[in-house]
Amino acid sequence: MIGTQTSDAYASDLQGWQLEKQLKGDQGLEIILAGRWCLDQALPSWEVLKTELGRNDLRHLYFRADHLAAWDTGLLAFLSGVLKFSAGHDIAVDCNGLPAGVQHLLNMASAGPEQNIDARRQSKAGMFSRIGVATIDFCRGFPEMLHFLGEVTLSMGRLLTGRAQFRRSDFWLEVEEVGPRALVIVTVISFLVGLILAYLGADQLRLVGAQIFIADLVAIGMVREVGALMTGIIIAGRTGAAFAAQLGTMQVNEEIDAFRTLGISAIDFLVLPRILALVLMVPLLTLYAAFVGMTAGLLVSYFIFDIGFFEYYTETLRALEIKHFMVGLSKGGVYGAMVAYAGCLRGMHCGRSAEAVGEAATSAVVTGILLITIMASLMTIIFYRLGI
Repeated sequence: MIGTQTSDAYASDLQGWQLEKQLKGDQGLEIILAGRWCLDQALPSWEVLKTELGRNDLRHLYFRADHLAAWDTGLLAFLSGVLKFSAGHDIAVDCNGLPAGVQHLLNMASAGPEQNIDARRQSKAGMFSRIGVATIDFCRGFPEMLHFLGEVTLSMGRLLTGRAQFRRSDFWLEVEEVGPRALVIVTVISFLVGLILAYLGADQLRLVGAQIFIADLVAIGMVREVGALMTGIIIAGRTGAAFAAQLGTMQVNEEIDAFRTLGISAIDFLVLPRILALVLMVPLLTLYAAFVGMTAGLLVSYFIFDIGFFEYYTETLRALEIKHFMVGLSKGGVYGAMVAYAGCLRGMHCGRSAEAVGEAATSAVVTGILLITIMASLMTIIFYRLGI
């Protein structure tokens, strides 16, 4: 007997811990556990067995816990030390004599390092291997994207027929969140982009003495392409990630399951207001971004290249046509729909852990920017073919 706090080793109501060792064959040792192995007891360290475990002829270790009254992490800490020492000295351990709960927790604890090793091995995979894994994941997720698109389309149909289940207050709340509260970041980015366009254009136009056409370059570029593109990317990083995080958190908290249980369409109640808000507000933000970019071009032209306000204003009006505004606004609406679709998709299909919420937010931004790029290319080609 190594240590005891009771007089009766095998009483069913033992209040203290008891630890015994017993030789089992020539190369085996059996550890007998009894009593209460809880943290409120003065539990022994596993090192009390170090002398016996360090014997050169010891090859097998067994446990018996028939009279174990109660246990908690105190017992797990003791056993973890014994198992770690045994693994380092090639001692085979048989845990079948321990309670099932103790065995399960010990297996979970020992599985952690193996998972970390697997993660490190995956992180060392080559570039082509990572590309292949990403491609396979995308192909597997494509049917899921189409299914979600179908659900959103059906929800839009219910909205047109007046059967959609969502509150107008939620819609106006989302409008405020994605519209007015995004003005500051849209203003800053659009002003800087307009500044860059003016400088780049002036550097080339100055070679032929045509600095006045800076107005044409900035006006058409911001209204037709750059304003919508930059606004879409800003909204993807700001609002798309927020949508994914909000819906993902609701998924973790089982709130979306509660909607389904109550017979309320989660697509109608949660997704539809967000999509409508972005489709409505992104074109307006695009128009505002174009105005801010043209203002930046005006300031550069006046203070750097000595072009008068009236000249710049007149050239801008001459360059712009109604078709440029229609192209920019249509692209803004499509980009807003893509961002809302990506954010809601990743949020509604989020896993049920905190880590999954972060991954959903990151994936929403990546997916949103990817969809914006694809739609920008397609729409540019279509408008070019149509002569618009």
